[in-house]
Amino acid sequence: MATQQPQGYYAASAAPARARPALTGDLAVDVCVVGAGFTGLSAALHLAQKGVRVVVLEAETVGFGASGRNGGQIHTGLCQTQAELESWLGPVHARDLWNLTEESKTLVRALVAQHEIDCDLKPGLVIAAHDARAARELAADTEHLAKAYNYSPARMMDRQETAAELGTAIYPAARYDTGGGHLHPLRYARGLAVAAEKAGVTIFEHTSALSLDRGRITVRCAEGNITADHVILACDAFMASIAPELGRYIGYVESFITATAPLPPDLASQVLPCDAAVADTRHVLDYYRKSADGRLLFAGRESYFSIPADIARVVRPRMLKVYPMLADVPTEFAWSGSVGLTLSRIPHFGRLSDRIFFAHGYSGQGVALTALAGKLMAEAVQGRAERFDVFARVPVKSLPGGPLLRKPFITAALFAYKLMDAI
Repeated sequence: MATQQPQGYYAASAAPARARPALTGDLAVDVCVVGAGFTGLSAALHLAQKGVRVVVLEAETVGFGASGRNGGQIHTGLCQTQAELESWLGPVHARDLWNLTEESKTLVRALVAQHEIDCDLKPGLVIAAHDARAARELAADTEHLAKAYNYSPARMMDRQETAAELGTAIYPAARYDTGGGHLHPLRYARGLAVAAEKAGVTIFEHTSALSLDRGRITVRCAEGNITADHVILACDAFMASIAPELGRYIGYVESFITATAPLPPDLASQVLPCDAAVADTRHVLDYYRKSADGRLLFAGRESYFSIPADIARVVRPRMLKVYPMLADVPTEFAWSGSVGLTLSRIPHFGRLSDRIFFAHGYSGQGVALTALAGKLMAEAVQGRAERFDVFARVPVKSLPGGPLLRKPFITAALFAYKLMDAI
């Protein structure tokens, strides 16, 4: 029977969280950050290292949302390929985005090393083609990255090598990217919080930002208010609660993750012997990796409207299709999290005013991009917005239907994607 708790295996395998107080009374600071996930913590840390007075407000606890529940995968690039971005945005803008996304991976590794964050950081990401057409497209993209961007860490694997590296024969081909990787996301989030506090940041937990006074630049909470020179909104899927006008750009789905019991030695050597993280090429994808203590963390299926009562029962058949040898290994943890997404699948950066910045919609690739987003917003607050504007210039597309029809639209889109994957 799978144990269901908000952060599943991640909470069970992390040290007890540091308790932090709720806000009581009023404060005046240089910058107020709303949200203590990867984005907000990165922004706060980078600002505090420059001597800026920063307060972070978190409605729950550090890393409670997607930052403490996700697949922990460090991806290369964005959800759209570089060729797609070149066609849409032009080669110069596409290359600027590429350079920043490459920096995002380097930044995560630097933060982990500099602040000695114990988060099981490992190299290696495999993108597994789910059919022959996807294999051809993946090969073309890999070749384009090598030729146009001089990206050498990624290489294609044929069916035989893919089976040897992953321990499953269901994929016709895959791309092995040593530039990608994976980590324990909740430990990483908590490590960022500790680093930020050492730099001088104050974090208030169990403190919801109820409203934002944009004239006085004041964030109003139940038991106090924060007045600041600048505000950074880092709420991802929940941004509309503090900035309603952003709601039309925000979609979200629930993603479901499970963790098996530790694999016995004979199975541990068969299942994912390369020890990389894996994501397949389907629209409603499977993504998985092994934990430091030898479990298989497997995620699959998405939902917009509801969370099933038994997540393991939904995810387990997908896992057994990839690894049928795990039929007798129990699933010990199952949990879910909201994935913020945009219609273009590119993160949405922007301003509500010249003193209020936001970033959200990482569309499943936020482990590295969030660290970058926080750093770029910190730069923008300090008057250096050129790099932030590389993302802010990406045209944003509204989700159709308005508040009442947005959920049905995304549900219908998910169903259509599932049909496409099946075909």
